[in-house]
Amino acid sequence: MHSISHYQELISDYFSELHLTKEPKNLYNPIDYILSLGGKRMRPILTLMATEVFDVDCKKSLAAATAIEIFHNFSLVHDDIMDDAPLRRGNETVHEKWNINTGILSGDAMLILAYQHFEEYEPNIFRDLAKLFSKTALEVCEGQQYDVDFETRDDVTIPEYLKMIEYKTAVLVGAAMKMGAIVAKTSDENANLIYDFGLNLGIAFQLQDDYLDAFGNPETFGKQVGGDIIENKKTYLYLKAIEFAQTEEKEQLLHLFSIQPTDNTDKIDSVKEIFNQTKASEATQKAIQDYTFKAFETLEKMNVSDEKKEILRTFGENLMSRNV
Repeated sequence: MHSISHYQELISDYFSELHLTKEPKNLYNPIDYILSLGGKRMRPILTLMATEVFDVDCKKSLAAATAIEIFHNFSLVHDDIMDDAPLRRGNETVHEKWNINTGILSGDAMLILAYQHFEEYEPNIFRDLAKLFSKTALEVCEGQQYDVDFETRDDVTIPEYLKMIEYKTAVLVGAAMKMGAIVAKTSDENANLIYDFGLNLGIAFQLQDDYLDAFGNPETFGKQVGGDIIENKKTYLYLKAIEFAQTEEKEQLLHLFSIQPTDNTDKIDSVKEIFNQTKASEATQKAIQDYTFKAFETLEKMNVSDEKKEILRTFGENLMSRNV
């Protein structure tokens, strides 16, 4: 097994050799641009890591890892259009730098490009990768639609919210790991277990993101703290607060999530106070812990060495202790 920095370097080198400087430039330049912005590249790292967990050279899964990363960035290009977002990773979004039509078309091309990377594998591996990828891509779209639907609903339940983040975020983490297992040609049982490991870790990761959005350190979080509160997003924190709140607290929270003041400082402080008073913040931290432990439970069933299990456990623990 290698370090995270080693996997990042392999992915970075592989991406630099993709040569997307093709014609027409207005189709390919935006793709090259969004991929060059980097980001954490957590998903392709997981694909490489999963391959080595099953004792196969991680370089064999570089093409699958690239497919996952291109798809992830495709979804971001289209999400940014839907959200009318001006910035992505501190830079102009594709539709702002070019235009909406270019963002749509370049995004579509990225989805096709992602599939093309599976063509580097033998037929059986190609079939299994493409089947998993198609299922996951559709689930991500379903998750995004749930997220959009929730914006105009006042009756979102916690099971519905958990299903939304599972589809929108966690399935891609699970798929990234299972693709590494498929390339490594491990058993179906191992492949399914490492998918479950990634899925549960992905849910914990998103719940952690919800928590950090409200209670993270502004200097390290990388985004505006309180962004979800400003946008009146019905996160796990919000839903737990509604569940636990007394009548007066609930009325205050509902009011705060119905307004959009020019200065959001007081609104953010008031909402965070309710999150703490109702113990919604504690409940969210417990849910993060529960899903992390659920991920670790799958490791015990996996047919790999204890050393490999410990590497995956440490990765999960580091992910959950992050402040960014």
